[in-house]
Amino acid sequence: MLNKYKILILLFLITFSCYSQSSIDSFLKPSDSLNKQRRNGLVISEAVVATGALVALNQLWYADYPKSDFHFINDNDQWLQMDKVGHVYSSYHLGSFGAQALKWSGCDRKSQLIYGSSLGFVFLSAVEVFDGYSSEWGFSLGDFAANAGGTALYVSQELAWKEQRIVPKFSFHTTQYASARPEVLGSSVSEQLFKDYNGQTYWLSANIHSFFKNSKIPKWLNIAVGYGGEGMVTGSDDLVNPIFFPEQQRTRQFYLSFDADLTKIKTNSHILKTIFSVFNTIKIPAPTFEIRSLGDAKFHFLYF
Repeated sequence: MLNKYKILILLFLITFSCYSQSSIDSFLKPSDSLNKQRRNGLVISEAVVATGALVALNQLWYADYPKSDFHFINDNDQWLQMDKVGHVYSSYHLGSFGAQALKWSGCDRKSQLIYGSSLGFVFLSAVEVFDGYSSEWGFSLGDFAANAGGTALYVSQELAWKEQRIVPKFSFHTTQYASARPEVLGSSVSEQLFKDYNGQTYWLSANIHSFFKNSKIPKWLNIAVGYGGEGMVTGSDDLVNPIFFPEQQRTRQFYLSFDADLTKIKTNSHILKTIFSVFNTIKIPAPTFEIRSLGDAKFHFLYF
């Protein structure tokens, strides 16, 4: 179900980042004090986009499935929990956007944390309620907890360090598994980006210099640990489709790699700062060490 959330977060990021990039640099500069015009415009814009996204989602996604009474579903054993990690990622970055947007409008730090950083949790929880009334799915407490976890990751760092030292990131590569069930895993690269869990990797990218302020370590250099899964054609089967992949077992993948914090690149251009902030959600390709749950390990010269 995560593909819905990725589409929605992409809609949020593209909508606001494109608008910002088309504006003059002075407009993008955060206000030193509360700018009520900016704040009111921001609140209205977010409300319109969120409402429109929910209405569109209801018409384009849920309308094709029968309704039901509100109910819960336990899908915590599905897809090697890749969908849950994706919820953390989505909630974090929507919350980060919400907080930064309020900072841009000049709102105080308390408002940024209470109202801004909760944007992802509130919005994704609303989508979860939609799931609860669909006979095809149900309200997932696991998804709900993951949404809360993404928000908590952002807020806890602001409270502890007043900066984001550890940022969730995403990378993707195409896999052979999508051909087995293209209707589920995607029939094109653009669909597979959202649907094929086998090609998705989620990272926690930590900025080294932020932990060692007095060191000469480059301020942009990060160390990233990643998580992925492979061998998934269905949500919970231990073996993938034997016709396509005989005896291929589902396996978890753990990664260690280098990364870059694009927000640490010095520039006076607020347009570039906006672009760097958007693309800092993506892990850059880099040499990577991989360990699999089945026991084998390998080194990638460049891992995507």
